[in-house]
Amino acid sequence: MRFATFALAAAVLPAQVPYERILNAAKEPGSWLTYSGSYSGQRYSPLAGITAANVSRLRVRWTKQFALARTQVSPIVADGVMYITAPNQAEALDLKTGRTLWSWSRPIPSDYQSIGFGRVSRGPAILDDKLYVATLDCYLVALDIRTGQERWTSRVEDYKPGYSMTLAPLAIRGKVLVGVSGGEAGIRGFVDAYDAASGKRLWRFYTIPGKGEPGNETWSGESWKTGGSSTWVTGAYDPDLNLVYWGTGNPGPDWNGDGRLGDNLYACSFVALDAETGKLKWHFQFTPHDTHDWDATHVPILLNTTVRGQPRKLVVNPNRNAFYYALDRTSGEFLAGQAYVKQTWAKVLDDRGRPIVIPGTEPNEQGVLVWPSLNGATVWFSPSYSPLTNLVYVSAREVGATYFKREAEYKPGTFFAGGGEVRIPVDQQWGAVRALEAATGKMVWEFRLTSPPWAGTMATAGGLVFSGTQEGNIFALDARTGKPLWDFQAGGPVFANPVSFNIDGQQHVALAADRVLYVFGL
Repeated sequence: MRFATFALAAAVLPAQVPYERILNAAKEPGSWLTYSGSYSGQRYSPLAGITAANVSRLRVRWTKQFALARTQVSPIVADGVMYITAPNQAEALDLKTGRTLWSWSRPIPSDYQSIGFGRVSRGPAILDDKLYVATLDCYLVALDIRTGQERWTSRVEDYKPGYSMTLAPLAIRGKVLVGVSGGEAGIRGFVDAYDAASGKRLWRFYTIPGKGEPGNETWSGESWKTGGSSTWVTGAYDPDLNLVYWGTGNPGPDWNGDGRLGDNLYACSFVALDAETGKLKWHFQFTPHDTHDWDATHVPILLNTTVRGQPRKLVVNPNRNAFYYALDRTSGEFLAGQAYVKQTWAKVLDDRGRPIVIPGTEPNEQGVLVWPSLNGATVWFSPSYSPLTNLVYVSAREVGATYFKREAEYKPGTFFAGGGEVRIPVDQQWGAVRALEAATGKMVWEFRLTSPPWAGTMATAGGLVFSGTQEGNIFALDARTGKPLWDFQAGGPVFANPVSFNIDGQQHVALAADRVLYVFGL
C-alpha cells in the first residue's frame, strides 16, 4: 500500500541518475547521489564554497519536520530534489524551499517488533529513474523518482522472527544491495543483491556459513543457525575491483559465548564480495568470538595512500572494539592497527591484526568492567576522510561498562542476548571528534565533547569537518587543526550524518537534529 501526493512541477522534474553519474560523483560535487556521497564511503564533499573564512556566516535556509523523534536520515540530492526517508516512508522535497513534492508510505504491521534497535530509516538510494527504500518489515521498494508511485516491491525476509531493515540501500550498476537488522533476535545475517529494474533477487551472501561451508566449523554445534551477524549499515563499493565491502554485526547471543565456541565467522568482520555473484573474496575479523556486542557494522572507507613507502589501496575502519584498522582492500591483508579510544580488553593486535585478549575480561555472573561499552568507541554513524589532509575523522565515545552474563534460550522473535551491561555514570562519560592518520590510526588532533556523540562527520574541500552533539550543537571544525569555527544550537540531539550540495550554485550543508532536518547556507 502506498500514498503519493503532489505531482512534481515541470520546473523540478528530475533527470535520471544512471550508474555512471554515481560512479563519477566527484565530478558532480553539487549533488549527493549515494549514502556516503560516493561509492568510496568517504563522506567527503568536493565543494569548497564554505571555508574557514566564511563558515561563521552559515544560517538556516529551511527546515523539514519529522513526525518521529531522532531521525537518522542521510538525504539523497539530485537535480533540484532532495529525497528523504522515515520508517516505512519516503518524500521528495523541492531543494530550494523544502516543499513536499510527493510522499509515500507503507503501513507498519501491528505485530512488528524492533528487537534491540530503534525504529529508524537511514536514507534511500537512487539509480536511473527509481528511488529505493528499505522498510522495517523487510521489503525493498522501488519508487518512481518523479511521482513516488511504486514500481516494484520485493520481500527480503519474514520480519516475524526478528528480521528488519533500517539501512540505506546501496545502488550499483544494475543492482540494489541491502542488509538486515535483528542480530539480537538470533537471526542469520546476510547481504542481498536485487535487480534494479525488476526487483528479482540476484544473490544472497550469508554472513554465517552453513553446514559444509568454510567457516562453519567456527560455530560449535548448531549455534550458527541463530548466530546473528547482522548487516544493518550500508557498505562501500570499488568499481575497479568490482568488490562490495560490508561490515557485519556481533554473534548471538551477545554476551554469552558458551554455546557458540569458536571464532564465529563472519561476525564482527568486513567481507569483500564479488559484486556480480556475491561470492566471498576475502574477510577480516576484527573481534573473534565477540562477547561484548562490538558490531563491525561500520561504513568501510576506501582510500589510496602510502604505507611504509609503498602506494596501497586501503579499506580503513575506526572500529567499535576501540581499534583503528588499515587493510589492503584487494587482499584483506592487515597493514596497521592501534587503539583510538580507551580500551582494557586486548594487550595488543598481533602481526595479522588478531587481538591478544586480556584474561578475565569476558562477561560473567558477577560483572566485569571493560572499556569500551557496547556503545563505546563508535557505533553506526559515519566517519569521513579528506584526501586533502589524508586524515580520517571519527566521532569517538569514551564509555566503559560492567558486563554481565546469563543464560540465553532462543525463542523466535524474542530478545536473545545472554546478559547485559551497566555503563559507567554519565558524568564519567565523554566524547570527541578525532582526526587520525589514514595509514596508521595515529591521532593528530581531537575536539573534545561534553557527552559521547551519536553524529557522523563530513569532511569538505573547503577544509572543514561538520558534525553534531547530544546537546544539540551542529558545528564545523578546521580539518587540519580541529579548531572550532561555527556552531548552531538546534534544540535537540544529533543522531544523523551530514551531507553537502549546491542550491543555485552555492554550497549548502544539511544535518538532522532530533526530529528536524536543517539546511544551512551562507
